Amino acid sequence: MASDVTEPSELSPGAETYVPDESIVRTKRPRRVLLLVHESFVPPDDVAAMEEDDYFAMKTECDVAHGLRELGHEVRIVGLRDEVAPLREAIDEWRPHVVFNLLEEFKDQIVYDAHIVGYLELKGIPYTGCNPRGLVLARDKALSKKILSYHRIRAPRFQVFPRGRKVRRQQRLQFPVIVKSLVAEGSEGIAQRSIVHGDAALAERVAFIHEHVKTDAIAEQYIDGREVYASVVGLRRLDVMPIWEIVLDGLPASAPRIATSRVKWDLKYQKKHDIDTVRARDLTPELEEHIAKTAKRICRRLNVDGYARIDFRLTPEGELYFLEANPNPDIAYGEELAASAEAQGDTYEAFLERVIRIGMRR
Repeated sequence: MASDVTEPSELSPGAETYVPDESIVRTKRPRRVLLLVHESFVPPDDVAAMEEDDYFAMKTECDVAHGLRELGHEVRIVGLRDEVAPLREAIDEWRPHVVFNLLEEFKDQIVYDAHIVGYLELKGIPYTGCNPRGLVLARDKALSKKILSYHRIRAPRFQVFPRGRKVRRQQRLQFPVIVKSLVAEGSEGIAQRSIVHGDAALAERVAFIHEHVKTDAIAEQYIDGREVYASVVGLRRLDVMPIWEIVLDGLPASAPRIATSRVKWDLKYQKKHDIDTVRARDLTPELEEHIAKTAKRICRRLNVDGYARIDFRLTPEGELYFLEANPNPDIAYGEELAASAEAQGDTYEAFLERVIRIGMRR
């Protein structure tokens, strides 16, 4: 089963090299921006001098750092792994106006990012992205679905399979189902074999998540249809940018249309099967408005703010199912969030400036 683990490619889906817009208007109020990243992804001061492979390995961090500097902000980068001290010292010494948060884990735990954001709140430092309450509620795919089902937002049936327990499927969970990590992001652990049709295959795939992703597993009712994304920005007042979708028409006819790890991270696989993310096709104004309103409701019920991507499945009959909420999604140039902002007229730099202003308004 080890062959089912796909390491991310150096390039992400539809990845583009960030080239600053020559017409950039520098901000009228330059800020001291502390860019918070994982210790392994601290970009150099001169991004332009990096080797291509090195650049794409930390594309988000490079794009954000370069974009902020192009806007005229003073940027200092702090990398964290398992100690808060570097962050505390930078705040006390440099007194940043805002922390631009790109940290996705702490002490090798995905769910610990909320604690670092909570620390920023205790210090009274403005920060970009989602608050700690929203990170906790959205990160757990089961908890978020329980909350949204209570509020009558349609979601697939599901069951959680904790580590260390025997796999016993409840009768109400009917096949086929898709097996995922309960908390991991970026399609980690998801492959074509994640769609299972029987109890033996379910137990095998749950064991794979437990052993290789090292988290609890969740099995969800498989919803056939398109995968669409709503990008949401704001605090109390939320704005939904143009709806995006991942195009999987080039996959073999027998393959389920799901965003596997290879679909998201393997550039050769993307090219072979013409995989792309584009503005959602053939949506009626009524359906687009329904998706946008549902995305706002989800963010409010889960206390998600700053910027987020809400993932849905859209059936051929036009039924919308919530899949998961992704607070602080990939904000690199060319990815869904930035591309959606560009579709409504914002340059990449203008979008970064907007993210900072939202963070400053906390």
